[in-house]
Amino acid sequence: MITTQTELHELVERARRTDAVALDTEFIWERTYYPRLGLIQLALSDEDCFLIDPIALQDLSNLGDLLADPQVVKIFHDAPQDLAILSRATGSSPKNIFDTRLAAGFTGLTATLSLCNLVKILLDIDLKKTETRTNWLKRPLAPEQIAYALDDVRYLRAVRILILSSIIGPEIKSWLQEELQHLDDPATYTNNKDEERYLKIKDAGSLNPHGLSILRELATWREKEARSLDRPRGHIVPDAVLLGIARKQLQDVNDIREGTSISARAADRYGEKMAAAVKLGLASQIPAEPPLSRGIKLTKKDQEALARLNHLIQLKGEVQGIDPAIIGNGSEFKLLVKILNKSCESKMLRQMEGWRKTFLKDFFRQAASR
Repeated sequence: MITTQTELHELVERARRTDAVALDTEFIWERTYYPRLGLIQLALSDEDCFLIDPIALQDLSNLGDLLADPQVVKIFHDAPQDLAILSRATGSSPKNIFDTRLAAGFTGLTATLSLCNLVKILLDIDLKKTETRTNWLKRPLAPEQIAYALDDVRYLRAVRILILSSIIGPEIKSWLQEELQHLDDPATYTNNKDEERYLKIKDAGSLNPHGLSILRELATWREKEARSLDRPRGHIVPDAVLLGIARKQLQDVNDIREGTSISARAADRYGEKMAAAVKLGLASQIPAEPPLSRGIKLTKKDQEALARLNHLIQLKGEVQGIDPAIIGNGSEFKLLVKILNKSCESKMLRQMEGWRKTFLKDFFRQAASR
């Protein structure tokens, strides 16, 4: 357990002399906007594992130096959330990330495997997952907590080696590297655009254009309010209330009280601010974009193209060992065929650039010839 600045400095110096380190975090995220970091795990090998105590350490900038060092590979499983937490805790932007969950999708496995399942498949080791609901802020840590935390990083170096050795050919390995490079960009794992938060609200796509503009302003206000108070979004005002206000276009505080399930306390505290957000949404000259998941209507020609696209992705994915889910989702594929058939406005989708465009080159060639 690393509990002093001297110990942290010495560990980081050792880590920066290696080719790769494994990392993970444990945190509590129930009553705050930001996760409360309880533990950081770091492994130099399967027998050389450490727990860094962020409660005892006030300054984690040393660890930030390691995270930002492009010469050392940082191995995570399902990296984005850990990267967001560590970036905020250390003040550094992590570089040279290897995500074993993502990378597994380039080896014939699915890109959604838990660490337990991936370790079982590749190493035939059973990890105990008994501490998933534990309090990582409480000290001292119990032996069971320590064992659980160490196991989360103990095998990641070995998993990375096995994944890299399982990839079919250098081209696919370059595709994986291209995908991993996105994790060097903080925009990949942080959402800094408050005005786009409404797109993450379930059923936002059911609103009309005015309702969407209202929801955008309400969600933008709530995001700033939650962040300033360091409270969960839902503890400010639940999604269902925001949707109800937007759908009914409630501009008066009394209408908000009576027309939604908002609590009396929240109405007293936030009613005026929400009413102002509604008026701002109605007056907005910038229309809100509907979520991509909103129903996309396909013509018969679009449906035929979509069937060909899905068949190609499935077939080529099986041959090259790539999980189709990495290529994209159903909404993206529908929009892609409509763009190629010129039955909707052109947009730049991720399938139209980089390695995904290369993967789909046969489909693009067929679409161009029709």
